[in-house]
Amino acid sequence: MSEFTIRAAVVGDVPVILELIRGLAEYERAPDQVVCDEARLRESLFGAQPDAEVLLACVGDRAAGFAVFFHNYSTWWGRRGIYLEDLFVRPEMRGRGIGKGLLQAVARIARDRECARIEWSVLDWNQPAIDFYRSLGAVAKDEWTIYRINRPEIEKLAGTD
Repeated sequence: MSEFTIRAAVVGDVPVILELIRGLAEYERAPDQVVCDEARLRESLFGAQPDAEVLLACVGDRAAGFAVFFHNYSTWWGRRGIYLEDLFVRPEMRGRGIGKGLLQAVARIARDRECARIEWSVLDWNQPAIDFYRSLGAVAKDEWTIYRINRPEIEKLAGTD
């Protein structure tokens, strides 16, 4: 791990965090779906009530990748967990253990905060990621199907009361 360092992001990292988000969107074949800008990201990550946390992996002074996570909750465990929203390593930086290092850092946070679990989603076509997660002992929850409503559907649903 001496080739890279992992640290908590600070407000001055917002431009590089947005750059990494865009890199992830490109990798996930959805570059036009990123609507967040620096101001929104700054508020949501570093405002009065942060929505998520970010770890940055750096090689020298260059951000090589990031992990974005937030707490969820398990009623069955009566404990919070961590939802890993994004884990991304720049393509040219892969194969150095950076992704594993980021996951280990998230796992240490989960352990220290006494979280019940860490969960995340993986695109079904992303076989390299699936293989990587399986190599770490992660298990797909195939019996669960994720459902999502986005902003327009939220507005519609919220207006039905």
